[in-house]
Amino acid sequence: MHSFLKAARYNFPLLLSVSLTKNFSYIMRIDKYLWHIRYFKTRSIASTACKKGQVKINDQVAKPSREVFNLDKIIVRKNQIDLQLTVLDIPANRVGAKLVDMYRKDTTPKEAYEHGELLKKAKEHYRKQGTGRPTKKDRRDIEGYLDGELPSNTP
Repeated sequence: MHSFLKAARYNFPLLLSVSLTKNFSYIMRIDKYLWHIRYFKTRSIASTACKKGQVKINDQVAKPSREVFNLDKIIVRKNQIDLQLTVLDIPANRVGAKLVDMYRKDTTPKEAYEHGELLKKAKEHYRKQGTGRPTKKDRRDIEGYLDGELPSNTP
């Protein structure tokens, strides 16, 4: 049983943000919405992104308390990519990863994702992830290479 039905059953006042239509529509803050549809791991991270100006609603920078409505266009700057989405519906609670597509439509162009992949490859070019700090031998080989000498092949 939905919480608003319980409230009606016990004569508690209903929240004004609940619409009594077939598909329940809520009014929600942008930071909470982005957390509910799993664009950010925590709500505080979503709120910080809004404060930094990385979130726009209908081409206007949004504060964390800005409300989101159906069919709003949201742009989220994340990992140097402008992710674009359209709000289809407002979830009542945080939704599972498989259900996210019911609440938003991803309108990010393919080129943006390709640009993100290029950025990842450019970072990996300098040093493989997880290899850590160069050893003394690696550092000497790098310095020798930069000076024009061949690196030593001894193990």
